[in-house]
Amino acid sequence: MTIAEKNFEGQVVVVTGGTKGIGKVIAENFLRVGAEVVVCARNAPETPIAYDGRQANFVTCDVRDHEQIKAVIALCEDSYGKLDILVNNAGGAPPADSSTASERFTRSVIDLNLVSTILFSQEAANLIRKSIGTGVILNISSVSGMRANPLGVAYGAAKAGVINATETLALEWGPNIRVVSITAGLILTDESRSFYGDDESVAKIAATLPMQRLGDPQDVANACLFAASDKAEWISGSNIVLHGGGDKPTYLEATDIMKDS
Repeated sequence: MTIAEKNFEGQVVVVTGGTKGIGKVIAENFLRVGAEVVVCARNAPETPIAYDGRQANFVTCDVRDHEQIKAVIALCEDSYGKLDILVNNAGGAPPADSSTASERFTRSVIDLNLVSTILFSQEAANLIRKSIGTGVILNISSVSGMRANPLGVAYGAAKAGVINATETLALEWGPNIRVVSITAGLILTDESRSFYGDDESVAKIAATLPMQRLGDPQDVANACLFAASDKAEWISGSNIVLHGGGDKPTYLEATDIMKDS
């Protein structure tokens, strides 16, 4: 265990959408470094979220419901007396044609990916101030919020909003509460495989990235551990981008500029 990791012993961490995919790995890593972890999602995990005998506390919560958000924060206060770190990870959206996506679908995507992040942050900040005075809020965003996002206009717009909300809340709530955005690129999970395809397709996608591989949920968890630690105590309002070097500009496919490099 590193010096930075020891700092999490006894800290209370909430991870939204923490029962599968990236959120599950984030929760497991905070358990690994000694934190008390609360995970919330609409459905309970098939098996408890645990690491080496230490288990996360699960709370049912649809993050689009403000009252359910309040209930998660109330549990933290009642069970632990405080909150140190919030990881706003819940989110996602299936592809949808931008010209035909329904109003209900669009509002639901924005509520899930943006509005819930703001409301959860508000409630968490109130408990942080009330209990220990200082804390960290990490917002998991996406490169879809930094570039055009075909078949996902609502999702891309919402994730762009998350990055802006991070900057705004860091400005308003500093210095006692740090707010940081972790923006993920192409991360390989069971869910994302439905977009990326089989192993051959994944390999072709990976070949387009400078790092020659898709991201792993552990890459995001590592960034969260760093951003929440005292090694990042001057990082706030920042957007940490994890994208393996980023997508190649499309014009390169039509030129010979990099053929010999």
